[in-house]
Amino acid sequence: MPAFRTLDDIGDIAGKRVLVRVDLNVPVKDGRVSDATRIERVAPTITELSDKGAKVILLAHFGRPKDGPDPSMSLEPIAAATEAVLDRPVHFAPDCVGDVAQGAVNAMADGDILLLENTRFHKGEEKNDPAFVEALAANGDIYVNDAFSAAHRAHASTEGLAHHMPAYAGRTMQAELEALEKGLGNPRRPVVAIVGGAKVSSKIDLLTNLVKKVDALVIGGGMANTFLAARGENVGKSLCEHDLAATAKQIMIEAATAGCAIVLPVDAVVAREFKAGAASETVGVDAVPADAMILDVGARTVEAINEWIDRAATLVWNGPLGAFEIEPFDAGTVAAAKYAAAQTREGVLVSVAGGGDTVAALHHAGVADDFTYVSTAGGAFLEWMEGKPLPGVEVLKS
Repeated sequence: MPAFRTLDDIGDIAGKRVLVRVDLNVPVKDGRVSDATRIERVAPTITELSDKGAKVILLAHFGRPKDGPDPSMSLEPIAAATEAVLDRPVHFAPDCVGDVAQGAVNAMADGDILLLENTRFHKGEEKNDPAFVEALAANGDIYVNDAFSAAHRAHASTEGLAHHMPAYAGRTMQAELEALEKGLGNPRRPVVAIVGGAKVSSKIDLLTNLVKKVDALVIGGGMANTFLAARGENVGKSLCEHDLAATAKQIMIEAATAGCAIVLPVDAVVAREFKAGAASETVGVDAVPADAMILDVGARTVEAINEWIDRAATLVWNGPLGAFEIEPFDAGTVAAAKYAAAQTREGVLVSVAGGGDTVAALHHAGVADDFTYVSTAGGAFLEWMEGKPLPGVEVLKS
């Protein structure tokens, strides 16, 4: 992996204006932050810079404003939540460029923390407009990117700024990159990937990339039905993209060529209706009733997955194995997650997981803290798994 410049490479930053791109796109309910996880993740970078005497200027987006400033998407409420997490004052400026921002930056003392208003209030942010980049850069001496979750976007505050001043990865970005390197960049082998979710169509690039990089690919969730159908199984009324049968067959051919084992369900939990507590039964995938739908993997499939986890030195996980949001169709995902967590705790497995549903499923199973690394990055994590270069990461390479 190319070396990335980190906070260890900065040197003396006392009195320097440090523009720190963070992810503060947190859920807000009734004007209050309902989940501060993303703030907690960037806290180490912010406090380290502040403790070293830097003037810490936070850049972030919030939501998707369409036509300029939108009070409902202001970062001002986030400033108070950030202050609570950091346990130190966080000032706020109602713009991220221009006289307002400049005045707030000029008023900072060494060690102060200032949050600038939503960068997406300016159209130049998402366009990576050179004039907007220069306006942002006018308030900084050093750039630190600690928002891996936005690194797949070449925006002004995620990529453009790195061309105007010395650029470094923050501690969260550094941890993410190091974890991902262990996952697929330069992993301990054998490598097993678990990929679930509803549709093959949303993960064709992912599956195509993984079969070239891993030793076994476990396919679960609704997308497994498409592969089963392509193999000639009757999946009843299950969610299935029958029009992608040829794509599924091609992925299986590419896997065979690359020496990657494809692991599909051998049994399934089926029901006639999709609701909590619905009557269900476990059947072989060759015996799915015509009026039933597959909603989870069965016990024999979980056993097979756990056997692959036993063989693995590295596990990469994206997507649940079944409809984990509704009991009893969470059982397969929970069982496999707990097994992977136990292997990780024993020190015999490096486990890297990411994606919104995956994170929720691991929390549901109570094992999110036991995995080697759990990425909350969503789209950036998926693009990394697809093997695509991430603009916000590429500019940090030495």
